[in-house]
Amino acid sequence: MTITIAIDCMGGDHGPSVTIPAAFDFLRRDPDCAVILVGREEDLRPLLADAKEFGDRLKVHHASEIVEMHESLATALRIKKDSSMRVAINLVKEGAASAAISAGNTGALMAISRFVLKTLPGIDRPAIATILPNARGHSYVLDLGANVDCSAEDLLQFGVMGALLAVALEHSERPSVGLLNIGEEDIKGNEVVKQAGELLKGSGLNFYGNVEGDDIWKGIVDVVVCDGFVGNVVLKSTEGLTQMIARGLKEEFSRNLFTKAVALMALSVLRAFKRRFDHRAYNGASLLGLRGIVFKSHGSADAYAFRCALERAAEAARQRLPEKITARMALLPPHDHPLLKQDAAA
Repeated sequence: MTITIAIDCMGGDHGPSVTIPAAFDFLRRDPDCAVILVGREEDLRPLLADAKEFGDRLKVHHASEIVEMHESLATALRIKKDSSMRVAINLVKEGAASAAISAGNTGALMAISRFVLKTLPGIDRPAIATILPNARGHSYVLDLGANVDCSAEDLLQFGVMGALLAVALEHSERPSVGLLNIGEEDIKGNEVVKQAGELLKGSGLNFYGNVEGDDIWKGIVDVVVCDGFVGNVVLKSTEGLTQMIARGLKEEFSRNLFTKAVALMALSVLRAFKRRFDHRAYNGASLLGLRGIVFKSHGSADAYAFRCALERAAEAARQRLPEKITARMALLPPHDHPLLKQDAAA
C-alpha cells in the first residue's frame, strides 16, 4: 500500500527551501511512499528540478494562500480557505492523502484539523503528542498545549491515544503509561489528577502510576500524560534548558587556548552526545484524536528534522493509527461510569 503525505510546503520559518529537500530525501529513503507538495505553484516549481526521478510519486497541488505564524485562528479558519495548510488537510479528508504535515502555526493547524476532520468516536478533545529524549531512549508526552483545562476523562483519553501512538511508532506491545503529578503517591495532586489516576488504573492500559517531572528524563515510562498547560511548560522549559546547555558548552570550550585544546580532545565524545540528544531526530508532533492523521513539525526545523517528521507521519498512516484508537476507545467504561459522573459533578 502506498502511503501519500500531503505537505504544507509554505509553513514554518523556512518554507519550500526546507520542505522540498526534506520531501526528496524522504522519497529516496522510502520507495513505498508518495508526497503531494501543497503551496503556491510559482514558489514550488523552481525548486523541483530534481523531481523527475520520483515520477508519479511526487505531485504538486496549488494553494494560493499562506497561514502566517502571527495570524489569528479566525483568519486561518474563515478567511484563508485556500491556504496550503487547509488544502493539505482537505486532501486527507478527501482520501487523496494518508496524512498531512505542516511546520506552520500550531493553533491554526489544530483548529483547521479539528474543523475539517472532526474528532474520532469517544474522543472529546484532540491532543498534541511529541517525543522527548531521556536516559533510556525517549518517551511520548501529551498534551502539549491543545487543552489547557482538562477533565479526568480527557486525561484518560490522552493515555489511550498516547499508548497507541507508541505502539504504532515503536511497535511496542504494551507501552507503560504514567500520569504526571507532583508526587508518586495516589493522594498527591488536584482532584482531576486523582480521578484520572483511578480511571487509568481501570482502563486496561499498562498504567505505571504517578510520575514526577524528573521521571520524564529518567525514562521511567513510555508515555507521560498531563494537561496542555503543564505539558507546554514542560516542552518550552526543555527547549530553553537544551539551548542554554549548548550555548554554555560552546562558551566554555572557546574561552581560551587551553579549553579549545580540551574541546579538540573531547570532540568525538561531544559529537556522540550531540547525536544522542539531537532534538531534530525527535521532530514531529502528532495531533491525536482526529479522523485523520496530522503531524506538526517544529517551525524552525531544517531539512533533516522535517524528514524525521515525515517518517513518523508515514509510519502512523501505515499502522492505521486512527482506526486503532477508535477500536481501543470502544473498550473503555461508558460515559455514565460512576467515576466519570463524579468527575462531571466536580
